[in-house]
Amino acid sequence: MKFSKRESAGYLANHMARLFARGLQARIKPLGLTTGTFPALLELWETDGLTQKELVQRLDIEQATMANTLARMERDGLVTRRDDPQDGRSQRVWLTDKARALQAPAVAAAMHQNAVALADLSESEQRQFLRLMQRAIAAMQDPANSS
Repeated sequence: MKFSKRESAGYLANHMARLFARGLQARIKPLGLTTGTFPALLELWETDGLTQKELVQRLDIEQATMANTLARMERDGLVTRRDDPQDGRSQRVWLTDKARALQAPAVAAAMHQNAVALADLSESEQRQFLRLMQRAIAAMQDPANSS
């Protein structure tokens, strides 16, 4: 069986992700944001005050990557970390006013990039495409499929 990039789900998903990230980065860079911090901001805009562990679980990334991302976000004045009053062993991550003010323009930039990526698809195709991506992600996250 011959390998074809044009028929490889992995190759195409990776290529699309790189193109999307490049477009998103160009749109959020003027806001002082990066594609590395954007997913954490999306989670915190939805639920402020998460723990680092909760962010790791929600974003499905490594603990060390999240620790580095939060350190950069704290350095850039986007978040503060405070001890959890109910659990002295953990800290909660809180958005700063600066980060809250960036929500509307950053989300608008992401929505614009989504529109660019899906522009050649009908509304029905867009919904189907998103559903199929969600199913593929769920299949890869299913522990039964890990072997």
